[in-house]
Amino acid sequence: MNIKVVVITGAGSGLGASLAKKISDKGCHVCLLGRTKAKLMRTAETLSHSSSIYEVDVSSKKDTARVFQLIKEENGSIDLLINNAGVGDFCLTENLSEESIHQMIDINLKGTIFCTQEVLGDMKNRDMGYIVNVASLSGKRGKINESVYSASKFGVRGFTESLALELKDTAIRVFAAYMGNMKTNLWTSDDSIEDTYMDPDDVAEIIIDNIKPRKYVSVEEVVIKNK
Repeated sequence: MNIKVVVITGAGSGLGASLAKKISDKGCHVCLLGRTKAKLMRTAETLSHSSSIYEVDVSSKKDTARVFQLIKEENGSIDLLINNAGVGDFCLTENLSEESIHQMIDINLKGTIFCTQEVLGDMKNRDMGYIVNVASLSGKRGKINESVYSASKFGVRGFTESLALELKDTAIRVFAAYMGNMKTNLWTSDDSIEDTYMDPDDVAEIIIDNIKPRKYVSVEEVVIKNK
């Protein structure tokens, strides 16, 4: 993998932490982004290679711009961005609070857009780079109790597909990963159902395996389903 500097949002736990560990094992410098420094520090302690920690609110364009500028100053150009930060409030539509609605749209969708904007200029100048957007299977089909969460992830899907078309004549690669329920803090259920949930380490391995370049192969999306 010809990648040196990697940025992962939502790296404090779950899939983000699993992605960080597996990418670090490949010798990359991983920039861990999230809202809680203590969680990011716990992830950093598990990494085999160098890393940096940055507290950021990806729903704020101003804060995102500040942090990405700092990353470039301290680590150089970003080779791979994984937009993984996400939140979910799962209940019937009429029971969703205004705060929850704003949070899901702002973090899941706007956060993905804001972070991507911060790497595009440099990636275009160098004509290289990778952008991976974690979208969830809720970005493929609607589900009961996931109306706004699903809407935010459908938005990520549309953004990713449109961005890929914008970049089709460049060497920058973009794809979205759509996965089912994982054993992370985002998803809660009774134990009988949770036994069927995917291990985030397995999902991370599949995503990373599709990042590496292959001759005459173009990956547009990765779909990972529960059995």
